[in-house]
Amino acid sequence: MTDTNRRPLGVGVAGMGWMGRVHTMAYTRVLHHFPELPVVPRLVAVADQVPGRPEEAAAQFGFTTPVSDWREIAANPEVDVVSIAAPNFLHREIGVAMAEAGKHIWIEKPVGLTSEDARAVAAAVRAAGVQGAVGFNYRNAPAVEAAKKMVDDGELGTITHARFRFFSDYAAHPDGALSWRYERARGGSGVLGDIAGHAADLAYYVLGEFESIVADTAIFIPERPKGTGAVGHVRATGGERGPVENEDYVGALARSHSGARVVLEASRIAVGDQNAYGFEVHGTRGSLAWDFRRMNELQVGTDGLHQDQPMSTLYVGPAHGDFGAFQPGAANAMGMDDLKVIECARFLRSVSENRPYGTTLADAVRSATLLDAMVESAAKRAWVTL
Repeated sequence: MTDTNRRPLGVGVAGMGWMGRVHTMAYTRVLHHFPELPVVPRLVAVADQVPGRPEEAAAQFGFTTPVSDWREIAANPEVDVVSIAAPNFLHREIGVAMAEAGKHIWIEKPVGLTSEDARAVAAAVRAAGVQGAVGFNYRNAPAVEAAKKMVDDGELGTITHARFRFFSDYAAHPDGALSWRYERARGGSGVLGDIAGHAADLAYYVLGEFESIVADTAIFIPERPKGTGAVGHVRATGGERGPVENEDYVGALARSHSGARVVLEASRIAVGDQNAYGFEVHGTRGSLAWDFRRMNELQVGTDGLHQDQPMSTLYVGPAHGDFGAFQPGAANAMGMDDLKVIECARFLRSVSENRPYGTTLADAVRSATLLDAMVESAAKRAWVTL
């Protein structure tokens, strides 16, 4: 299919940090991997408040309209779809405004600071009749989709217990700059909204609904040096220190509707762990495990031996998920950015067919509701019913 046979879609990107760049590159690559898509994304407008950043993005990627205010994207009639990769505290305002302007939105998690924010964006999307996708990219890994199928097909028997862990060291240095991520008003619940939201989504995706949860949280680095200008995950600076207002760590135990017990744990100060994201699932007949750092492998033991069950390595291939759109055979590696290309393709397909594919705002609401329950449980030191 040639571009002349496809419907053009004008693209806007609000927020041009790391994730905004990843979204942009996904738009530029998506037709190479999914040539059957009946639409062609064209980069139109990019907005960021950091001086010079929109112009740099325009020069590098070909946006025609670099602006500093995202409202100009909402008002631009040439923009049909918008990626929202701005900081968490702006998600609700931008998401609602873009939907009300008739733009389809692809928004990064956690979609605001609370489940109320996520619900507001979801309501705006429904009212406007547009499509809304959410950046839960880890569920797009072919190995994760293979794991879900094994669970759904009963290959592990009845699920008894599981663990979902998201450990990172991006905030482990005590001199990491005090950015918006550490403020309650702009960063929300800290590590919960940042990476525990991914763990919550994966747990829901692989295992299904939960009935109740109990959680504990902690701030282990109570003060950080105040940064100047734009600061990311790892930039450190000296000078005056200020208080860290939100969580460094969360640990939770959940009960699923099926009776399984599930541990969810996340840390942004885990010294020695870099992107240690993954899960282990145990059933009455077998088990499986996935580690994002070995994204294309799934550890599987389903021989039904119960005791002394050996685990084998499944290297995902073209038979699993969308692997075949990127590599011709098993054990040829896919990467993180490829997961966003899959997400982009599903978003554009949703827009083209006016029906949801992949993650939706309902997934964001569900994840945010679980995070709110964790916060409530930690404050009450008690179980919370979902």
